[in-house]
Amino acid sequence: MPEKTEKPAPETGEATAAEAATTGEAATTGEAATTGEDRPRRRQARGERRIAQLLEAAARVFATTGYTAASTNAIAREAGVSPGTLYQFFPNKEAIAIELGSRLMHEMRQSYDEVLTPITSDTTPLEEVIAGTVDRFIEFNCRHPAFFVLMHGPDIPGRIAEEHDALHTTLVARVETILAPFAPDAPQAAVTRTAQMCVGIYKAGLELILAHEGDEREAYVQELKGALVRYLEPLMGTS
Repeated sequence: MPEKTEKPAPETGEATAAEAATTGEAATTGEAATTGEDRPRRRQARGERRIAQLLEAAARVFATTGYTAASTNAIAREAGVSPGTLYQFFPNKEAIAIELGSRLMHEMRQSYDEVLTPITSDTTPLEEVIAGTVDRFIEFNCRHPAFFVLMHGPDIPGRIAEEHDALHTTLVARVETILAPFAPDAPQAAVTRTAQMCVGIYKAGLELILAHEGDEREAYVQELKGALVRYLEPLMGTS
C-alpha cells in the first residue's frame, strides 16, 4: 500500500486561500497583493507629511530666531514631536536647513520663470515691469521669511551659500533679458552692471521691507519701486 503523504501545515500567521474564504479573515489573493503594495505607499506618504511638518516648523523657528540660534530641540517642539522623531528624518539642524533652503529656492526659480521673461519695450512700460516683478518677489519673501534668513544670514551651511550664488547668477541673467529691450544700443557689459545694481538695490530694499509690517511695509515697497524706476529711467533712455 503506497505511503500516505501529508500536506505541510501553513506557518504561524499564514492561511491558505480556502481557509481565508471559510473564516472571512482575509480578502482574495488579488486584494491581498494590492494591500501589500499600498502599505509602502502609505508609509511613504506619512513620512512625507512628517517631513513637511518638520520643515514648516523649522521655517518658523529660523524666521524667529535666525539660523545660528535655532536648535533641533526648538524645531521639534515647534512641530509638536519629540527630538527622537525629528532625528528619524534629519540628522542635524544643517540637514533641515539644506532641505528647506533647496525647496524654497526651487519655488523661487519657478517665480523667475513666470515673471522674468523677455518683453518688448514698446508694449510694456518700465514702471509696469518693475512693479510686477517687485510685487511678486516681495510677496514670496513675505510668505517665506525664512528664505531671507537662510540666504543672507551668518553661518549658513556652505551648500546653501553655493546654491544661493547660483540663484543670484540666474536672477542677474534674467534681469539682463528684461532690461536689454529698453537699451538696445547699450554694450552688454553696461547692461550686466545695470542688472547687478538692480538686484543689489532690490536686496537692500527687501531687508527694510521685511523689517516692517502693515502700512509701513507697503510704504517701503513703494520706495523700492520708485528707487528702481529713478535709477533705470536715464540709463534706459525713458526719462
